[in-house]
Amino acid sequence: MTRIASHRRPFRMRLAVTGLVVAGLLGTVVLDAPTAQAKSYPSWEDVLAARGKESDKQQQITEIRGIIDGLSDDLEAAQAEAERLGEDFFRAQTAANRAAEKEQRLRADAEEHAETAEQSAAQAGQLAAQMARSGGADVTASVVGNDQDASDLLYNLGALSKLSEQAERVEAAASADASVARSLTAQADRAAERLDELATEAQERMEVAQRASDQVQTAYDEQQEHKARLDAQLATLTSGRVRSEKEFAQGEAVRKAAEEKAAREAAARAAAAAAAAAAANSGGGSSGGAPGPSGGSSGGAVGSGSGTGWVRPGGGYVISPFGYRVNPYTGAYALHQGTDLTSGCSTPIVAAAGGTVEYVGWYGGYGNYVRIDHGGGVKTAYGHIVNGGFRATVGQRVSAGQLVALVGSTGNSTGCHLHFEVHLNGVPSDPVPFMRARGVSL
Repeated sequence: MTRIASHRRPFRMRLAVTGLVVAGLLGTVVLDAPTAQAKSYPSWEDVLAARGKESDKQQQITEIRGIIDGLSDDLEAAQAEAERLGEDFFRAQTAANRAAEKEQRLRADAEEHAETAEQSAAQAGQLAAQMARSGGADVTASVVGNDQDASDLLYNLGALSKLSEQAERVEAAASADASVARSLTAQADRAAERLDELATEAQERMEVAQRASDQVQTAYDEQQEHKARLDAQLATLTSGRVRSEKEFAQGEAVRKAAEEKAAREAAARAAAAAAAAAAANSGGGSSGGAPGPSGGSSGGAVGSGSGTGWVRPGGGYVISPFGYRVNPYTGAYALHQGTDLTSGCSTPIVAAAGGTVEYVGWYGGYGNYVRIDHGGGVKTAYGHIVNGGFRATVGQRVSAGQLVALVGSTGNSTGCHLHFEVHLNGVPSDPVPFMRARGVSL
């Protein structure tokens, strides 16, 4: 099923498709199922019968227009709620990402101090062994007892004294580094506990946001199922030409055939991209294109890759790399957690590698967003997808080069492009070197 998100319009407060229970400022948000209230739609017989009497006709026109407006309102309400809950998910996931980064940093610092402590301890052991070889436990007595002249005796005593002082300093440094390592490990353990809490909350928020996104699809499906017929019925009532149900059915058959043809062509383009990736895989070389601006690829082909099972997720070259920058939309100086590619509007976005689709929906400033879990702590994400551009569903297994979405400019975006992210154990990582290490040039 093609996932669709409506274009945003002024939001009128109508929440017929959702029910919400919000518990506490940071509590769990529970999204109920769509309200089970079936709409009543006029039949063609009702419409044709109403044409015979002006009052009946006007009443039928008012009813049909009300139904059409109601479908639009329901879709807008579902979209607005999905965006609100997508913002909640984004904030929770951001907190979890920061906690993961802190825990990893503390672990790395603890390991560094522990390694230094081990090296210092080994050095102290070597000094102790050297002193022992010079006279056993009582080094000073051994030196004094030897038949040496005064100058040699003083030299040896001074050397042993310095050796002893050095051993003490090294041993003290080893003890200090070991203490710091233990402290950092304890902090990392506490950070890991907090990370577990935040990751659980982010998962819950993601599930709620996903249900809201699914409700957008439900509202869209209902609108698409009935709106064309309602428009045709309204035209029959307001124009001089009478349109029959048979004529409408014939027109719908033509329209659906055109949609199916477009879907087949899109699938063929995705298959061609996957075939190009497979050919590149068998050839063992990257076909990501010549280096372009910002160290990226100059118009690299979507789906092109190497023998690693990874492919290029979109076309174009890098226009904004990973790292801190002034956000062109918000004006804030912040970490840009991915790489932007100059992919054109509604061009294909394909899975960078095989995996399971984890989220399909709104995600804060990223707009429409897809995230794929590749296993082993590796995830990729694709942002600013065009409204109506989802081509994957949650839980779906996808292969490298498989079409998952279409490029757009939703969320905090100044124009069509693909925002591509790589997450390693919950921490955003620079996609350019990550993909390069897998034989793919961005």
